[in-house]
Amino acid sequence: MGWSRARTIQVAGAGPDWTNTVRKGRTRSEFDAVTAEADASLPSDKTQCALQGLGGSSLSIFVLYTPYHISEYTMPESLRRVLVTGGAGYIGSHVIYSLQDTRRYKVISVDNHHNSTPKSLVRVAELARSNLPADASEQDKDSAEIDAFAADLTKPEEVRKVFERYGKGGIWGVVHIAAYKAVGESTEIPLTYYANNVGATITLLQIMAEFDCTRIVYSSSATVYGTPPIIPIPETTRLEAQSPYGKTKIMCETVIEDLCNAEPKTWRALSLRYFNPAGAHPSGQIGEDPRGRPGNLLPLLAHMAIGRVKDPKLNVFGNDYPTPDGTCVRDYLHVLDLAKGHLLALDALAPQSKVFDNCPGEGRYKAYNLGKGKGMSVLQIVDAMRKATAYDYKYEIIGRRKGDVPDLTADPALAERELGFKAQQTLETMCRDLWNWQTKNPNGYDGDGSVGFGIFWSNTADRSTGSVVMLR
Repeated sequence: MGWSRARTIQVAGAGPDWTNTVRKGRTRSEFDAVTAEADASLPSDKTQCALQGLGGSSLSIFVLYTPYHISEYTMPESLRRVLVTGGAGYIGSHVIYSLQDTRRYKVISVDNHHNSTPKSLVRVAELARSNLPADASEQDKDSAEIDAFAADLTKPEEVRKVFERYGKGGIWGVVHIAAYKAVGESTEIPLTYYANNVGATITLLQIMAEFDCTRIVYSSSATVYGTPPIIPIPETTRLEAQSPYGKTKIMCETVIEDLCNAEPKTWRALSLRYFNPAGAHPSGQIGEDPRGRPGNLLPLLAHMAIGRVKDPKLNVFGNDYPTPDGTCVRDYLHVLDLAKGHLLALDALAPQSKVFDNCPGEGRYKAYNLGKGKGMSVLQIVDAMRKATAYDYKYEIIGRRKGDVPDLTADPALAERELGFKAQQTLETMCRDLWNWQTKNPNGYDGDGSVGFGIFWSNTADRSTGSVVMLR
């Protein structure tokens, strides 16, 4: 593994995200013209390259993974390759961190960076390396690296290229997180949501089948329940989503369940209906970095306190709901607790797992709620963030928002009983970790520091695969 000394590699731009954060004032064409020649005498995980054509400057590149000749690299048998879609996003990056922390999985990230950045993967891999013991084995070191692919799941040819890298049976399982996720936006552009969320899932499943990869953990949502008849909400509650986003989640669950029922000896799948993830890794190195104005309450409050959102007051959508203070209630859980739930679900797909023993039919499919089982109102969240940030939030009660439901609080008993899942972190910890991330990264991953990030494309023709790199 590693680059050939004679190999010349083009540093290709990756859209505005790359040019705005890495070029540091240089034009896109100047970056596209840059070439780097790798020194194969250095270890592949710290390959230094002198970048020419940058006005006389040179940068050191530390490559997290060099994807040339992947087929020639033999991975230790005991590491299972797991593909995470949406791996560069908020939830995906924390799931990858949790997978790497076990040192039992080799992670493959696939993301089109629609609402994420590959910079998050650089930091995740750095965290994984920092957690390795001094006497870490080569297998442990390999588990701390990420195979990163820029690919659009709605384009079969791009997804197929990823699976072809590893061959039939080369990927043990998939954690499917990638999706558009804004409830309000989904009511405005429903066809876009159906095409992306449902279409991409079907494409992924078809290509998984081609390559004998038949284990999947699907990231669903509590929005599948709509306005639930009982609180807390058990998994047996009828599915009646009230937004196109929620309906895409029901559709994807249905497709996966039907597939498991049609091929009970082949497929194993778990859907995770998670509630409201919040917080960040306690190091402050990875966290939620939405593009544009945050659509969720906690990151919006963090952006207000740090000054990225200049609104003088918060709009609270309704205070006449049948809840203790009249505002909507949601079940918040720490993003690392949620990530641990994905890990437990993935482990439950192993052949020795007993999770499917009590399935009603032959199909090996189940759905689980991931939440704390404790709801918090909008005003309670505002108060908790006020304590964490010392920012004096002002708010105004306005009319209800289309698509909102009064209360979404989980009954997580089934996941606790069968998966061993329990969301342990408090709301105070979530707010503290969120604020720690925001203060250390006031502009998210697009900070003003001296470190830039981007993708080193191994396939410059279509820029579909590449290494996540850090430029100093």
